[in-house]
Amino acid sequence: MKFDIITIFPDFFDSVFSHGIINKALEKNIVDINIHNLRDFTKNKHKKVDDTPYGGGSGMVMSPEPIGLAVEEIKDNKKKSIVILTTPQGQKFNDQIAENLSKFDQIVLLCGRYEGIDERVNELYVDLELSTGDYINSGGEYAAAIITDAVSRYVPGVLGNIESVKSESFKDGLLEYPQYTKPNDYKGLKVPEILLTGNHANIEVWRKRKSIERTFKKNPDILDYSKLTKEESDILKNYQIENAPSYNVYIALIHYPVYNKQLEIISTACKSIDVHDISRDGTTYGVKQFFLVTPVVEQQKLAKKLIDHWIVGQGVKFNDTKSEAFEIVKIKNTIDDVITEIHKVENKEPKLIFTDARLNENMIGYNELRKKIFENDNPFLILFGTGWGIAQEITDKADYVLKPVRGFTNFNHLSVRSATAIILDRLLSCKI
Repeated sequence: MKFDIITIFPDFFDSVFSHGIINKALEKNIVDINIHNLRDFTKNKHKKVDDTPYGGGSGMVMSPEPIGLAVEEIKDNKKKSIVILTTPQGQKFNDQIAENLSKFDQIVLLCGRYEGIDERVNELYVDLELSTGDYINSGGEYAAAIITDAVSRYVPGVLGNIESVKSESFKDGLLEYPQYTKPNDYKGLKVPEILLTGNHANIEVWRKRKSIERTFKKNPDILDYSKLTKEESDILKNYQIENAPSYNVYIALIHYPVYNKQLEIISTACKSIDVHDISRDGTTYGVKQFFLVTPVVEQQKLAKKLIDHWIVGQGVKFNDTKSEAFEIVKIKNTIDDVITEIHKVENKEPKLIFTDARLNENMIGYNELRKKIFENDNPFLILFGTGWGIAQEITDKADYVLKPVRGFTNFNHLSVRSATAIILDRLLSCKI
């Protein structure tokens, strides 16, 4: 495996690869790491590799010509080669990418600097853009070193035993289980008893369980790529249920005041299918109460008849899961009545979250709102509108306006029950 790193700071790598496993691999000629000074490929007497950006702006941009000359000279087109640019805009580097890259004969790494590189370099030379994380450092050299180290570990012969790679963190989509060594008791903290039993079968089961639990707790996103057995999935599911976060989320389906197509304020009819589906959505995601808001007495009577059927009527015998879902449904005249009800339960007024299919200014994103819900003991009330959306008078009272659910088309007419399910999943699901 050959690494060719193009940089304006070649001395950066003098110490990076001079220790540990990578140094041993270099001594054995298992990997070959070559550092190329980008300034050697310039045609100006001052060895300048950057210039001011077209269109104005701060900072400098790396010029395309020296990078192009470097890649054209260094890349071996007779081998299986790939050109990688280290950039914050790139795909996030992970263990799976490292393993895939180890199958190449040559990796050419371009170390980005300053405000970035001329976009034409991407178009002409770069095969893959990689980022090592959502943070900023001084230049791409740091990322290049990380990528080189991670990929090298998958090159046969770099590690004495390939099983060492397979047992480390991130293999099979899981973090490694907790490790312990002597002494047995350190400052009152003892090694788990099972590790002292000598029963290797039970120890293996314990380690697998801890690996799954640790992954979900510390880095759940990587579980999306894991290939868990049914037994492992059951372990994960039970752990999720037993360690569910505490949050106080309420939802309300608003039938008044809402708009019609002509943007006139109207009252819409309650639909049994909305109540059926949204009550199940709310119960699935741990919503504390689902309010139907309508001042129309006849609509309230119809909704109450439906609810009673599933809670105290024949529906209880027919489908107990639906009966459980309907337990969270309540009917209220106005949104103010809903807020008063929540205040009685929580001793706090809820934060109002307004949902809308239309784009507005200062909207909050799903990850940001999810964080607020999970890390805050305040109650939150999410308002879902019927008709052509909730009236502006309600929107003006909202603490947050949530960004709309969008696809890659201009069609934007989800049913309210579909939008509710999507929004609750984005905000309250365990994500895997």
